[in-house]
Amino acid sequence: MNTIRDRRERGAAVLRRFSRSTTMTLLCVVLTGYLALGVASSGAFLEGPSIRTFLRYLATPVLIGLAQMVALCVGQLNLAVGALGGFTACLMGVLMADQGVPAGVAVAAGVLAATAIGLVTGLCIVATKINGFIVTLGTMTILQGAQYWLVGTRTVDGYSAGLKDLGRAAPLNVPLVFVTALAAAALLAAFLYRGTAGRRLLAAGGNPLAARLSGISTDRQIVLAHTLSGLLIGVAALTATASLPGVNRSVGGDWLLPSFAAPIIGGVALTGGSVAVLGTVLAAFVMRLIDAARAQFSLDPSWVNFLIGVVVLGTVVGGRIHQTHLEKRGGSRGRVPPAPPPNDPRPTAVLPHPGGSG
Repeated sequence: MNTIRDRRERGAAVLRRFSRSTTMTLLCVVLTGYLALGVASSGAFLEGPSIRTFLRYLATPVLIGLAQMVALCVGQLNLAVGALGGFTACLMGVLMADQGVPAGVAVAAGVLAATAIGLVTGLCIVATKINGFIVTLGTMTILQGAQYWLVGTRTVDGYSAGLKDLGRAAPLNVPLVFVTALAAAALLAAFLYRGTAGRRLLAAGGNPLAARLSGISTDRQIVLAHTLSGLLIGVAALTATASLPGVNRSVGGDWLLPSFAAPIIGGVALTGGSVAVLGTVLAAFVMRLIDAARAQFSLDPSWVNFLIGVVVLGTVVGGRIHQTHLEKRGGSRGRVPPAPPPNDPRPTAVLPHPGGSG
């Protein structure tokens, strides 16, 4: 009986924490926003074709958000998300259309190239000891030049019809590219939450000094994080190439802001040591709803970017204020109480040393 009661109490505690979490808030926003758009469109937004289109173009934002989240969990920033994704998508298209490479080989080559570039980026950060912000900024510039070298000013659209059919395939109105994004999110969650390597990744981002003292190589975790980020960007390039009618030098140009917005709104800290896979997926869903509302009501795209930027900035500032408040509360609780005045007849208690028992 006690075991059953304990399980119920633990389950109730988990539900209470979830009800007050960022994930629960985002879930409510997603449901409310989706229903509101359905009502505003007189039900057209809830029909099969609209659902397929909405989910098809949600796959890439989910993947680039997860790619940025992996870099953030070790306290790194990846400014090359869009450039690497655009370069990889163009590489796949050129290999298929210009070189006649089979779709499977071209896709594998593109994903492997993105993963290798992520690996090299991580190695450069570790070897040079230069901030990842600067290294990925340089990588972004190089990849933008390489993307232009691949396609120039043209649009490559003569690649595999089978790949385009994959992008349009949607059994039960659920696109396969969206299923691919969800599968990648599930595998990443299992790796981070259940795997030993994932826990080491979070430990290195949360407290690098403690991680090193525990025998965890922080340099190795930085390399691993950027390699995983490159892999996810490669998969995002695959979903983009399959979904779009063609690829050109503009692919990936608008990926950077959404890649940061999704994990930050989803509850990931910029200081590292935390992940929120489900929160990142839901935040990408919210941004896709905002984009759908823009199309529904013919809003200026610049206002959409302004709104997303304000939400991201507000989330960062709010998180910082909350963290400062928690630090002040923790400091006040751990403060040593003042000694009694000399004329107090009560005996003075021997206080333990702040570092442990004396």
